[in-house]
Amino acid sequence: MNSNKGLQRDTKDRVRCWWCGDDREYRRYHDQEWGKPVKDDQRLFEKICLEGFQCGLSWLTILRRRPAFRSAFAEFDFETVAKYDTSDINRLLGNESIIRHRGKIIAAIHNAAKAIEMRSAEGSLAAFFWQFEPSRSRPPRRREDIPAVTHESTQMSRELKRRGWKFIGPTTCYAFMQSMGIVNDHLVGCDDRERVERLRETFARP
Repeated sequence: MNSNKGLQRDTKDRVRCWWCGDDREYRRYHDQEWGKPVKDDQRLFEKICLEGFQCGLSWLTILRRRPAFRSAFAEFDFETVAKYDTSDINRLLGNESIIRHRGKIIAAIHNAAKAIEMRSAEGSLAAFFWQFEPSRSRPPRRREDIPAVTHESTQMSRELKRRGWKFIGPTTCYAFMQSMGIVNDHLVGCDDRERVERLRETFARP
């Protein structure tokens, strides 16, 4: 398989996008999660928080620590996280299993309160995030076809910042959109592209 195109074939003839490499955890994430449409508010909040923690790091670093993050942040129940206080911040800063970045930790707690406000205003987090789904998108054929930022992710970031959210730039928003299925950036030829597209076709938008 031509790796320049962005596809890789494993020993069992499974074709995937290039970015998951040969790491077992990363491949599982690619095959079972990435790009599948999500409208569960708790999962959406979890991912937007973890994308914030990823800033300056690789997603694989976060993925390997995700169980610890879930334990530390009450499974990302934003009503619970919004109540975290100084003692919780200190507890999290002492937790070597997560990313101990004070600004990112405080932002996650702050954003939990903003998530509650958003649900009250919009009915759900899903209703807000899915409004930024592009009306049309050209299927990417090469890795170079996948952008880091789009008009929609810029608009999402701008609106989140207007509502007071933190650590939420347009690149972070686009990575979030890719992972939560708001866009399908599996490459043409990847075994998962059409499967994800079928899920998106039958997905009931909020």
